[in-house]
Amino acid sequence: MRRVFITCFLVLLFLLSEIPCFGGQPGFTQEDRERLVRLETTLKVFMEQVDKRFEQVDKRISELREDMNKRFEQVDKRFEEMREDMNKRFEQVDKRFEQVDKRFEEMINFLWMLVGIFTTLTAVVIGFAYWDRRTIIRKARDEAIETIEREGRLKEFIKALRAYASEDEKFATVLRSFGLL
Repeated sequence: MRRVFITCFLVLLFLLSEIPCFGGQPGFTQEDRERLVRLETTLKVFMEQVDKRFEQVDKRISELREDMNKRFEQVDKRFEEMREDMNKRFEQVDKRFEQVDKRFEEMINFLWMLVGIFTTLTAVVIGFAYWDRRTIIRKARDEAIETIEREGRLKEFIKALRAYASEDEKFATVLRSFGLL
């Protein structure tokens, strides 16, 4: 940027110094010298103003850079906070999954206990029913035989056969072989 201004200054100086030559005047006049001095002071003022503007622009750029750095730091801080918050939430979710897994495991163990209990109860009931049937059938058979012998005509018939067996020896042998004598 300074080169452009210096180049413009030199071109302007060259043009102004050549103008009187074209007019046919032999050299610099007092008026030309004063004009050059004014031009030079104007250019110095202009250059100072340009330098001040550049300094202001540099200052603004540095301020913007600092502001951007601060904002980026804030954004980074927010990202860190969000990351930490997400990590905490993931840990909470993991803990919840562990609790649910533990709960499922407890439920499965409970169901296995129930299956064991019902299997045991079923086996005991079937065993009891079988034992009870055998016992009752045996007892019923014995009672039926007793009742038949006590109340029935079979007892009298057996008495009659025994009486006849006392007279007939062959018949007594037959009754003894069947356990009726």
